[in-house]
Amino acid sequence: MKTADHQPSPAPSYFSPGLAARTLATEIELNGSSVAYWTYDPVQATPGTRTILVIHGFRGDHHGLLRVADQLPDMRIIMPDLPGFGSSAAFTAGEHSVEHYGTFITDFMAALGLGPDTVLLGHSFGSIVASHFVAAHPGTVTPLILINPIAAPALEGPKGIMTKLAVLYYRLAARLPGALGLALLRSPLIVRVMSEAMAKTGDKDLRRFIHGQHHAYFSAFADRESLLESFTASVSGHVSEVADKLTLPVLLVAGEKDEIATLPDQRRLAALLPDGVLKVIPGVGHLIHYETPGPAAGFIRSFLKDHPA
Repeated sequence: MKTADHQPSPAPSYFSPGLAARTLATEIELNGSSVAYWTYDPVQATPGTRTILVIHGFRGDHHGLLRVADQLPDMRIIMPDLPGFGSSAAFTAGEHSVEHYGTFITDFMAALGLGPDTVLLGHSFGSIVASHFVAAHPGTVTPLILINPIAAPALEGPKGIMTKLAVLYYRLAARLPGALGLALLRSPLIVRVMSEAMAKTGDKDLRRFIHGQHHAYFSAFADRESLLESFTASVSGHVSEVADKLTLPVLLVAGEKDEIATLPDQRRLAALLPDGVLKVIPGVGHLIHYETPGPAAGFIRSFLKDHPA
């Protein structure tokens, strides 16, 4: 009697089969720097199809928001790798500051012919960049969507100690000799510790997927100088400081267990917005884009239905 071979179960796929058919990778040059971006076309475009420009978080790239884009097949999603991250080169001149990234959004939208009906979406550090851009350029986009927004100063409150330790980490990496500094910044152990701390799901396969994503893309930065500048920008600003200038409709999507952008801070931010709405996803932290893309996409779709172009 023959016994059947026990093959391991295939790893679950976290992307739909149709995503690849919607994907177009492009590269353009802006102000002397190469910028890579990805367009995810709608399955069927209509006159009411919305275009969403996505600004990713610190040390991430377009891969981070890919599961959310996959959940919005009725929309056109455009996701650049910010200068200095992923496949995009660092700025050739000027610091990697919130203001300079805002200039990048202006230039990028002009290059692609994106008008005021464009929806702007920012995640984490991208929420700081997106909100400050909107505050400085009213009427350029509408509406604004912020996922895991940085609602309060990073150096204050319960998370302040961890932020200060991170500041020391990046400063040390910048001062060490080149190879040692890069090895510290790209340390798989440190990346894994960070990933373990942020992941809240109890699903072992999903946790494995998240750790794999961070391992593959979290260290894809151009150089340590631009990385330190971007980190400094990420802990020097927040959304609340420009909240009163965000007069357009704003959707905040927060994680109940977010330890970086805490829920009390999100509620205070929502109260400051002239036209804001806060949606909270239970059981998730700062990785809404990986752990709960379905609920996030549902909130986005409903919000845009209430605020048509």
